[in-house]
Amino acid sequence: MSLLKFNYTMSSVQGQHKHLMLSLAEFQQFNVESMGLGDVTKKSEPIDSIAVIFDLEGFTSFCGQVDQHLVVPEYLGFFLRWLFSEIAASFAKEYKPEGVILWGKFPYFSKFTGDGVLFLWDTKGLGPASLGNIIVNLFRVCTAYVKEFYPRIEKEFNKTPMKLRCGIARGEVIAIGGGKDFVGPCINLASRLQKISGLSFAFSRRGLDPYQCFSQTWQDKFVSKRVKIRGLSDDELVLICKDEYDVLPDNDKALFLNP
Repeated sequence: MSLLKFNYTMSSVQGQHKHLMLSLAEFQQFNVESMGLGDVTKKSEPIDSIAVIFDLEGFTSFCGQVDQHLVVPEYLGFFLRWLFSEIAASFAKEYKPEGVILWGKFPYFSKFTGDGVLFLWDTKGLGPASLGNIIVNLFRVCTAYVKEFYPRIEKEFNKTPMKLRCGIARGEVIAIGGGKDFVGPCINLASRLQKISGLSFAFSRRGLDPYQCFSQTWQDKFVSKRVKIRGLSDDELVLICKDEYDVLPDNDKALFLNP
């Protein structure tokens, strides 16, 4: 949505109480076009996609500190530049004078969500290994935040978010307004997966077979579990980081069932 600024004046009604007033032209500016989505009735073909939600753990607390307007924009500038740079670097297999050989596609859509970022990857033409490369590279980004970005940036801010969480799900999405935004169940699922228990990384098994997507090393990195996803599924098969699962408290482990 674009930023709306109105020039309010005061006017009395029947010579008594004062009320806010807008000119007719400004009054008519408040309409669906103000959302900046273009033609929301435009039809869209479904796109088989991988939806990825990155979420900054503790960002709400970070935004609640004194004079947050002085620190939040600066931190987000550092974080978003780092995130895109880290994703780009993780997909670069080899640099050549004529271009960069990639491990896989870049996302075709990105959107700031208020406390994180939504990315959408088009899966058309991607084999299991390419799909697996997307998952592996995103896992590496989460790890790099904790090991590299956070130790460097915590010296600059108070209450710096300590962890970058990631939820991933594959499914169909449709464009809104010709691609200004997207909707689909996989986006909702990815959003739920990034906040499961105390984990920082989880992805839905649907359409992402670990035995085909990963080498044995990466197969051993993840463990399959069944879990209830609030409002979406009572029995979702997901893959989570084995090392993170092993150190969960018993009451959190109880939320995950063996397949």
